[in-house]
Amino acid sequence: MSATATSDAVLLQGIAKRFPGVIANHDVDITIRSGTVHALIGENGAGKSTLMKILYGVQKPDEGTITVDGQTVTFGSPTDAIARGIGMVFQHFMLADNLTVLENVVLGAEKLHGIGEKARSAVEQISTTYGFGLDPDALVEDLGVGDRQRVEILKVLYRGARIIILDEPTAVLVPQEVESLFDNLRVLKAEGHTILFISHKLDEVLDIADDITVMRRGTTVGEAKPDSITKHELAELMVGSELPSPETEESTVTDEVQLSLENVTVADARGRRLCAEVTFTIHRGEVLGIAGVEGNGQAELVETIIGMRKVATGRIRLGSEDMTAWGTRARREAGIGYIPEDRQRHGLLLDSPLWENRILGHQTQPPSVKGPWIDRAGAGSDTERIVKEYDVRTPSIETVARALSGGNQQKLIVGREMSGQPVLLIASHPTRGVDVGAQAAIWGYIKDARRDGLAVLLISADLDELIGLSDRIEVILRGRLVGEFDPQSVTPQDLGAAMTGANEATA
Repeated sequence: MSATATSDAVLLQGIAKRFPGVIANHDVDITIRSGTVHALIGENGAGKSTLMKILYGVQKPDEGTITVDGQTVTFGSPTDAIARGIGMVFQHFMLADNLTVLENVVLGAEKLHGIGEKARSAVEQISTTYGFGLDPDALVEDLGVGDRQRVEILKVLYRGARIIILDEPTAVLVPQEVESLFDNLRVLKAEGHTILFISHKLDEVLDIADDITVMRRGTTVGEAKPDSITKHELAELMVGSELPSPETEESTVTDEVQLSLENVTVADARGRRLCAEVTFTIHRGEVLGIAGVEGNGQAELVETIIGMRKVATGRIRLGSEDMTAWGTRARREAGIGYIPEDRQRHGLLLDSPLWENRILGHQTQPPSVKGPWIDRAGAGSDTERIVKEYDVRTPSIETVARALSGGNQQKLIVGREMSGQPVLLIASHPTRGVDVGAQAAIWGYIKDARRDGLAVLLISADLDELIGLSDRIEVILRGRLVGEFDPQSVTPQDLGAAMTGANEATA
């Protein structure tokens, strides 16, 4: 590759990065053309995150060169990358909910335009130019997920970014919001910006990208144009296997109710209702899907079922037992498995080794204990099994959880929760941030357990996943269930409309 072409926004040549016991990147070569959307895809552990940290100045490469706009650069920090016009929007938003859009954008960049009318004018101009339609005075806590995404992009544009890295930008968006985001990206591209788009959603990659680079096991293994490759071919290039499908075969729903909620209302400390009069049942062998834009009460509902929140009114039963007053430990010991929405906050001890994380939430049951004592050997042996069966990429079970990629952290949690032989599994975004190979494995485990009588409450932002795995789908909007849908006939667009309230009159 030549470093002299002025049409190239970024050249990464021979990039290598090593950590103790791990080669994260080696021989990475990528050419990113100016004014294009360049998609970067790869399985978990392929090295995408490390590579992006190198480009954004969070990590320094051990080998190789970075060329930006024709000049070789060395970044010591994100500040250096920002100064060269590179901005990054992370998958987990970094916004202060109690501040306005304007305050969030200006925060930390006061030297650019101050904090007064000049800053407001700049924010309004960027928002208008790129079709964001954001009110500078709106509180972030009042914004939907799609608008929060735009605030994050607005932040990097405000700081002068011409090259924008988007890490899994559609992970929490409904189809209508994805279409709106892509419209924004096309405007950005038309204005000369360069977008590096990281995603596991291959249909979206084919829709928005001009160029595609595939990574596998730390290096680049292929390049493609969207008009010359299919989703199936991309999946095979990524992980060497066919594109998985979440679709289940036959119904396994029984007449035995495993979980029932009766008029459950949940309130916060101020008495504000987070969920109101929620009623539903899940039978053995049934997957009930919950669809909803993030922030509409599904997270609080899940936390209530697992025992992290108190019920204000209503009853919750597990089988024939009223568990409304039970604590989290009693619910776990009764056979409730839990894959949390926020794996780092509620699913892992990030600075503890993997075998200790295998024990987490199961510390009163084998193989984690022997009598009154923690059974390190038993936990270690079972962790080795999970690592092998769920393809958790790690040098050792002594590795701390923080050292794993997000997808590998998720696979460890799924393996742990499925290993407890639960009677009810609460699966909140079980395949978020995992590649198609891991996704297929997780779907397979859920299908197998469903066939064996497991009741599953599935919350997911992936509407194809919800439709494929669920026996019934409920939509939650502003804390209330507003409609039940048959997965055999509903479309993602139908669900998206219900989730955003577009069809409230008919729901």
